[in-house]
Amino acid sequence: MTAGDDIPSELDPLLRQALAWVIRLQSGAATSEDAAALGLWREQSAEHEAAFRDAVGLWRSFGEATRKLADEPGFVNVQRRSPPHPRDRLSRRALIGGAMAAAASVAGGYLVVRPPMGLWPSFEELSADYRTAKGERRSIALSDNVSLTLNTQTSIAVRSEQGASRIELISGEAAVQAERDMPVPLVIDAAGGRVTARRASFNVRCLDRAVSVSCIDGDVEVEWKGQRVAIAGEQQISYSAEAGLGRASQADLEQANAWRKGLLIVRDWPVGRLVEEINRYRPGRIVVMDEQLGRRMISGTFHLDHLDDFIAQAHGLFGATARSLPGGIVLLS
Repeated sequence: MTAGDDIPSELDPLLRQALAWVIRLQSGAATSEDAAALGLWREQSAEHEAAFRDAVGLWRSFGEATRKLADEPGFVNVQRRSPPHPRDRLSRRALIGGAMAAAASVAGGYLVVRPPMGLWPSFEELSADYRTAKGERRSIALSDNVSLTLNTQTSIAVRSEQGASRIELISGEAAVQAERDMPVPLVIDAAGGRVTARRASFNVRCLDRAVSVSCIDGDVEVEWKGQRVAIAGEQQISYSAEAGLGRASQADLEQANAWRKGLLIVRDWPVGRLVEEINRYRPGRIVVMDEQLGRRMISGTFHLDHLDDFIAQAHGLFGATARSLPGGIVLLS
């Protein structure tokens, strides 16, 4: 039986429209106008939003086989309706938020699976059950004994079945509190690896498919490509396709937990690394144009709600100059 054989052949018209939008987004030919129109389509009703989420789920499960759900060739020719007012182009949804409007000229107006400069969410992030915007933190109680705090730009999907708590960390960072008395542990899938815990407090971070886990209290097991390592309180470990599964080491818990207090603690980081971290929280993007500046070392504590202060500090410390562009983009040299 093929994947397409598992998909129902008759669909609700609203779901059929949603699938058309999903296929267009994946086609590589979608424009920022399409994105704005999609945002308005999703906001028409709760049923439209639910249909879009269902369509994303079908695409993730069956991919190209979903094209068989509708008549060709008209299936992908979704109707694009321009917003009545220019301001309506900026949906509250991150896909077509202010970053989209600012990035349209940078990206030539086209959407891609991995957007340029990270200025709007990828298609994978759109499929999340919970997602935070830049600078947003959000607490979620998944059950009586599992809770999460999502950091900035974090996307998770919930896959719980038959009493088992299972979460996919698509991208971002989460603080997890698990108090599982049941024999089935909490499972977090991230970038091809797996984190399991029963009674533990820990942070897990997945950026560019590199994952790091910091255990604050309790015990956590990390699995990658058949290898398993258990870490306990105040230990950390990381894995990625490039580096494989690392060794357990002492965690800097003050630094790992700083974001929950609205802080970013930096200890001897290159400016380039600091800017990458700031860009996770700050609307728009700072771009370091001078490689030598990017290698300069910096330490300090930064408030997440005053990150523009760094631009002035870079001028004072290193003589850097800043050029501001629309959409919060700053060129630092």
